[in-house]
Amino acid sequence: MLTIHKKVLLDEAKNPVAVQIDYADWVEIARRLGIESKIGESTALEQYEGAISLTEDPMAFQTRMREEWR
Repeated sequence: MLTIHKKVLLDEAKNPVAVQIDYADWVEIARRLGIESKIGESTALEQYEGAISLTEDPMAFQTRMREEWR
């Protein structure tokens, strides 16, 4: 039996939103599940280039969204 030390993260209303575990525990879980750990390996994003077309400049969109929050 694997004992996992975890920390439950709560939002302002005290609702659980995430769980943190020690990296060593994660490595053991990944090993048991057969998940390969690829530390330092990056994902080639070139295959996604041009996959979406934007209808608006991202910075203009962000500015507009933030203005709505005020």
